[in-house]
Amino acid sequence: MRTKRPTAATAPRSGARRPGLRWAALRRSGLRLSAALLAAGCATATVGAPPARAADSGGQAFTIGDPRITESSGLAASRVHPGVYWTHNDSDDGPYVYAVDSQGRTVATVTLRGVSPRDVEAISLGPDGRLYLGDIGDNLGGKWPEVWIYAFAEPAELRDQTVEATRYKVRYEDGPRDAEALMVHPVTGRAYIASKKQGGGGLYQGPEQLSPTGVNTFRRIADAPWTTDGAFSPDGTRLVLRGYLATTLYRWKDGAPSELGRLSTPFQQQGESVTFTADGRAVLFGSEGKNSPVWRSPLEDGQLPDTVEPLPSATPSAAPSQSGAAAPPAAGGGTGGANGAGGSSSGGTGDQVLGVVFLLAIAGAVFGLRRKKDAG
Repeated sequence: MRTKRPTAATAPRSGARRPGLRWAALRRSGLRLSAALLAAGCATATVGAPPARAADSGGQAFTIGDPRITESSGLAASRVHPGVYWTHNDSDDGPYVYAVDSQGRTVATVTLRGVSPRDVEAISLGPDGRLYLGDIGDNLGGKWPEVWIYAFAEPAELRDQTVEATRYKVRYEDGPRDAEALMVHPVTGRAYIASKKQGGGGLYQGPEQLSPTGVNTFRRIADAPWTTDGAFSPDGTRLVLRGYLATTLYRWKDGAPSELGRLSTPFQQQGESVTFTADGRAVLFGSEGKNSPVWRSPLEDGQLPDTVEPLPSATPSAAPSQSGAAAPPAAGGGTGGANGAGGSSSGGTGDQVLGVVFLLAIAGAVFGLRRKKDAG
């Protein structure tokens, strides 16, 4: 038998309990609130999403699978071998440099003859076709009176081999210091080192040409943030300096940097490597650790090097699906500006999705309480 709901004539007077109407009102209010918040959350997710483009959306590029590479501390994109990146271990390894392909497989191991590295922290490719290896780390906080750079020709053939390397002696004009970033300019060939110091270090410029005899003195030309690696774009118009939690992009002009903004930095076990892709359209982030992933972060508009044209925007119907691309776990988001230098944080979409799920849970709870009350 269906129970007759109270009418205005039969309803209890003011002060009496009216559970049915109270729960109905609560349900209606809760549903209206949930619907409004859900719509707002969906609208925020749409507005906050980056514009659709014809390019990839970034994500994990590959994983370094070689069990010998457990402290990858530098990356450099090959110019001779497309899709190949040079890397090396930090310390406690021999004079080895590894060529890793776009699948994360080691395709060549290069041994430097007669070299006994101390603390190798960076690698860079110069316009002379040589790879420059920076033995510039100083875990004693700046106690070594000198550090070294080794240079050798990038192998024309990808195979295990032993090569001769030139050693350059390096000192800083203002005394010893710890450093993990070596950048050789791809046009001028001049070498730069960014020191690693909490609260900010310095960017040091080497002589116009490194000398294999005597001492190469590096002079401070600018301030630098906490830096674990750095790289020039292939055309030399951009410089990127990364730390564990933040990455800064600079415009490079007339031998000096000017800050453009922050790039979104993936959260990694110990992020100590960065490089531009060979086409200059993206930045790769690497990390120490066994089976360490390398993340690809595409650049947009004003972030792009001067000689790289922005890709045309894609219409919604023609935009490629991004469902298969994994977004890097963000450690430090970028701040956008008129120059387009800021990256978008990859964590925003995830937060919005969690918010939508939470709102749906509220709506479900309201329905559940109503059913329980009716049943009782």
